[in-house]
Amino acid sequence: MSDLEALKKEVPPFQIFDLITEYAAQGYIDPTRIDLLKWAGVYPQRPQEDGFLMMRVKVPTAEFSSDTLRVVAGISEDFGRGFLDVTDRQAFQFHWLTIDMVPQIFERLEPVGLHTKGACGDTVRAVIASPLAGLDAREVIDVRPLAAAMEGTLSGNPDFQDLPRKFKISITGTPELEGIHMINDIGFLAHRVNGEVGFDVWVGGGLGAVAHLAKRLGVFVRPEEVVEVGRAIAGAYRDHGYRVNRKKSRLKFLIKDLGVEKFREIVETEYLGRKLSDGPEAPVARFGGNDVLGVQPQRDGLNYVVVATTVGRIDPRKARHLADLADRYGKGMLRTTAFQNMVIPHVKTEDVAELSAELEALDLAPKTTLRGTTIACTGNQFCRLALTETKARTANLVDHLEAKFSGLDVPFTINLTGCSNACTRYQVADLGFMGANRTDKDGSVHEVYNVHLAGSIGQAQRTGTKLKGAVPAERLNEYTDAVLSDFQAGKQPGESFVEYADRVGHGRFAPDAVLNPVREVVGV
Repeated sequence: MSDLEALKKEVPPFQIFDLITEYAAQGYIDPTRIDLLKWAGVYPQRPQEDGFLMMRVKVPTAEFSSDTLRVVAGISEDFGRGFLDVTDRQAFQFHWLTIDMVPQIFERLEPVGLHTKGACGDTVRAVIASPLAGLDAREVIDVRPLAAAMEGTLSGNPDFQDLPRKFKISITGTPELEGIHMINDIGFLAHRVNGEVGFDVWVGGGLGAVAHLAKRLGVFVRPEEVVEVGRAIAGAYRDHGYRVNRKKSRLKFLIKDLGVEKFREIVETEYLGRKLSDGPEAPVARFGGNDVLGVQPQRDGLNYVVVATTVGRIDPRKARHLADLADRYGKGMLRTTAFQNMVIPHVKTEDVAELSAELEALDLAPKTTLRGTTIACTGNQFCRLALTETKARTANLVDHLEAKFSGLDVPFTINLTGCSNACTRYQVADLGFMGANRTDKDGSVHEVYNVHLAGSIGQAQRTGTKLKGAVPAERLNEYTDAVLSDFQAGKQPGESFVEYADRVGHGRFAPDAVLNPVREVVGV
């Protein structure tokens, strides 16, 4: 049993909320209990010895009001030195906190419906809900009520406070536009079978150092069964999942060993008490789970506008201005997305141009490529596990690329992470960069990025090819520019990068081949 497993048996993890009150009053965190802070969405910031904390805040159903965004901006200013991030699981994240601040932040979050319970830790994490729910004319069903019910049933539930590892759920009503289900422990995709609405269910997805894409459970689950099935699968994982080696404790390893058919049998016989209906596969997103970008029509004749943050970081002044724009041009509501972006829905067509111009002035314009499809993790600025800097470097990369490649006719995803833990899904991007350190013969250490090429959680349903060699951090812009230039010059109309890379060969994009090409010498 690992130290954390032993600690969870000694102290029920959600008891940390009571302990936080004590720690805040005394200004001291019991070091033997510090790992339990994760269950409250709080964990030490790098360097840990300085005593600062990070906090992740869940956004139930990914929907919130303009007043909520103002509260979040205020917390960032008053407690977090103005740092505010939108994560790739639709959450908000603060930095530079101290333990005495945490109860005050909880008090500000509660009236606006936000919370941190289960935002981290070995429990049910944020339930990812389609950011287009109730908006897009192509959706099969508005999944917000189901996501809210799932969150309310599983999140913070003592029955699920001690899972073997973290547990992630996604629910989407527009599967041809979103593909995030492939990398979650449970993914529900709405579709119609013989005119009836239900869900295709996928299980055992997860990335990290050892990536597994989810497997179909082979069922057709009706809307009224979704929460029950989610609870049953989580229960099966709790009771049958591995707990000796934390590196092999995710559901994906249990599914790999048992097989999806045996796992389904366990869920049905031990947790549901009945067999689930068999069902076909739902349609999938061609481009691998990209957000719909730009300005898109709603089913009611209005429009939703995707606000492209840059790698998820937005200062509180811009956040307040964004809240004002949602009031002025929408209905005072916003959404977060799994690509670190936000959405302003309910915009009249005659107001779109004016709103877009105001967003452009804030560097939050509804870009349709690159800025909207490039994500980066927290990096070694704050994260104890990261080996490389990420946010500023990736923001610089986007600035370098944006004007030159604005004419691409297909989405292109760039996912950059500071270590192998895959917080920003580097294995399933067109270009996935994984941060690492390289030590030279003289002992000097340099930041580099391993490249994972042409991964897809859309039609290809695969992790990317890990290329030989690595890109030095200082040549990241050069490498990415060269790859995109090759793609733009050689692609066929409508051809995705996955299709193009398969056609020309993945070895073409190896770092050495791109950065240090062998040139033919003439006249020797």
